[in-house]
Amino acid sequence: GRTEHLFQLDVAGKLGDVVQTLHQLYRASCLDKMGDQAAMITAILQSRLARTSFDKNRFQSISETLHMECKAEMVTPLVTNPGHVCVTDANLYFQPLNGYPKPVVQITLQNVRRIYKRRHGLMPLGLEVFCTENDLCSDIYLKFYNYQDRDELYFLIATYIENHITEHTAESYMLQWQRGHISNYQYLLHLNNLADRSCNDLSQYPVFPWIIADYSSSVLDLTKPETFRDLSKPVGALNKERLDRLLTRYQEMPEPKFMYGSHYSSPGYVLFYLVRVAPEYMLCLQNGKFDHADRTFNSLAETWKNCLDGATDFKELIPEFYENDSSFLVNSLKLDLGKRQGGKMVDDVELPPWASGPDDFLKKSQEALESQYVSEHLHEWIDLIFGYKQKGSEAVAAHNVFHPLTYEGGVDLNSIMDPNEKVALLTQILEFGQTPKQLFTIPHPRRIMPKLKSLSRTSSHNVSITESPVSPNEESFEDLTEESRTLAWNNIAKLKLDEQYKIHKEAITGVAVTCNGSSVFTTSQDSTLKMFSKESKTIQRSVSFSNMALSSCLILPGDTTVISSSWDNHIYFYSVAFGRQQDILMGHDDAVSKICWRDGRLYSASWDSTVKVWHCAPGETLSSKKHHFELLAELEHEVSVNTINLNAANTMLVSGTKEGTISVWDVTTATVLHQLPCHSGTVFDAAFSPDSRHLLSTGEDCCFKVIDVQTGMLISSVTTDEPQRCFRWDGNTILSGSQSGELLIWDLLGGKVTERLKGHTGAVMSMWMNEQCNSVITGGEDKQIIFWKLQY
Repeated sequence: GRTEHLFQLDVAGKLGDVVQTLHQLYRASCLDKMGDQAAMITAILQSRLARTSFDKNRFQSISETLHMECKAEMVTPLVTNPGHVCVTDANLYFQPLNGYPKPVVQITLQNVRRIYKRRHGLMPLGLEVFCTENDLCSDIYLKFYNYQDRDELYFLIATYIENHITEHTAESYMLQWQRGHISNYQYLLHLNNLADRSCNDLSQYPVFPWIIADYSSSVLDLTKPETFRDLSKPVGALNKERLDRLLTRYQEMPEPKFMYGSHYSSPGYVLFYLVRVAPEYMLCLQNGKFDHADRTFNSLAETWKNCLDGATDFKELIPEFYENDSSFLVNSLKLDLGKRQGGKMVDDVELPPWASGPDDFLKKSQEALESQYVSEHLHEWIDLIFGYKQKGSEAVAAHNVFHPLTYEGGVDLNSIMDPNEKVALLTQILEFGQTPKQLFTIPHPRRIMPKLKSLSRTSSHNVSITESPVSPNEESFEDLTEESRTLAWNNIAKLKLDEQYKIHKEAITGVAVTCNGSSVFTTSQDSTLKMFSKESKTIQRSVSFSNMALSSCLILPGDTTVISSSWDNHIYFYSVAFGRQQDILMGHDDAVSKICWRDGRLYSASWDSTVKVWHCAPGETLSSKKHHFELLAELEHEVSVNTINLNAANTMLVSGTKEGTISVWDVTTATVLHQLPCHSGTVFDAAFSPDSRHLLSTGEDCCFKVIDVQTGMLISSVTTDEPQRCFRWDGNTILSGSQSGELLIWDLLGGKVTERLKGHTGAVMSMWMNEQCNSVITGGEDKQIIFWKLQY
């Protein structure tokens, strides 16, 4: 029937304007075709925007300089609000045409912490700005009318904040997550952010996994794997019977095929969970009506059961299930959400028996998300949602194939000429749900779990090659050394220059020290090997094997033999006891760049593009019998190898070449596990972390790179002001020797230098560190060796 509404305006003079706009919008709404409606509304809006501009009286200070001004819309769930954007040297302003929610929204650039480009309505026109590090919701989300405006604004803000903070990539968060510096919840939040998910866009709302599979027990047992959902499968594949039915249909389907007719995240699902706190959104989406009472979010057990058994229900959860605000579980607005079949009114959400109330439910959900089981398996879910199992043959194998319209690039809207078809398709896509942007194209690394023997040993994962078994008799001694190492690295910034001596005529290339620390052996480009006594502060031996430079040296266990590698293609064995050359290994066709010794094996790297593994049976020192060398393996490279290193368990070797390639080798089988073009230019140094999970390298290109050893994924890159020539690290902190001669201490996760120690006057060429990590010796281009001591 006929109804009348009476509106009263706050501002008297605007009456004519309001009536005229209402008439225009009414005419637009009466047009038959959606495309024509959209076009007319756009025209009305653009003419209003063109007649107005940003009111400069709104600037916070008169001295602000204007950098750019353009038209844009502020995005909130289901509503975009048009207006003018303005950036000055100090602030970002948005002035909505309608003065809502306030006449001007202002963000101080100095407070900005993160900024992301967004896809909005499938177009690259969005920009989201955060003034916090870990919050779910942003401070403003803008949508522009062309991507040039968006990119210019992004550039202005990014340039401003680049001088204040470092930009985070998925990889830098991954390293922090793997090492336990951020929680599972924070990591998922960051991944959602990087994959275009935003709380302001219901079609791309952040997606979180179902974690708990038990909604009937009175006590939630987080030590039992059965308590948890299988994170290696999408929701649709959790129930085998249902999956078999879906696969049969998939096989018979013409191209483009899909397994699931609905998505795991869509505006309807988000509002299904949030109807009690955001009823107006649900009413907006469903033409003024709530959903049927039996289809409402009534109980967790029921919803979970439906996700397992329902023919078309494959939804995941939203972040609210792992946060602290439980209002979405309670009908505190006393909404009339209807009557269920049994006659019961829909009220608060029914919780599982193990939760004493809504807050307790959220607390236990958080505990489950951060539990040992989830930490060990979360990477499997990330592979499905953000990673390599999202598309292609891997998605088919993982039963993870959704409707083609849900994927980025699944349809090109610009190629559709008919405006009505375009509007209809866009509406369908936005309501149907969208797959997040793909962040990873290779398997995601596991989280590194502290060694909780009881749990991790019995977990479903086999011990990988990276976990070195410790033999029982080493245990107690190991623990002491471990404690002193941790203490030393925590205090590494207290390293002090102790003594320095100029002992060579050219740059020093290698440093080796006897077990008791009394004698220091050094090699140099002046072709000599020298033995320096710390006590008497004098050179006690000086040996020359040929007239070519020596590149590195090491002492064999027992302190009786020193081995040096030379640019004359040879490796020299020098007997300390007899003061003479004992042996020569003519092992390469070009300069030998670096040697390592482990468990009776010698590893030599050379510019002849090989790394060779030798077994050395020692000669009898007293007789004239020489060492016996047997070539066990030859690791072939494309170009000259500049550096090598082994992991703690001697199962893996890393090599770095003149052209910047890093290779990880399995020593036992002499096969390459990973090969990555990491650096542009020579790799100077590379080393595994003590737990063998990560690999750090440094090169001529002024970069530190971190590789996840298990997957071979490059997970972090830190740019340095100048090349770092050599380093030691404990997995988190780096002590590096720079081109200019300083020692630098780096916080790897923060990607910044925390301390600079003045030392050499030329590049630091080599570095030795003792087992306890509290004593360091460096050799430099300035022909000096410097002794450094930790002073607690």
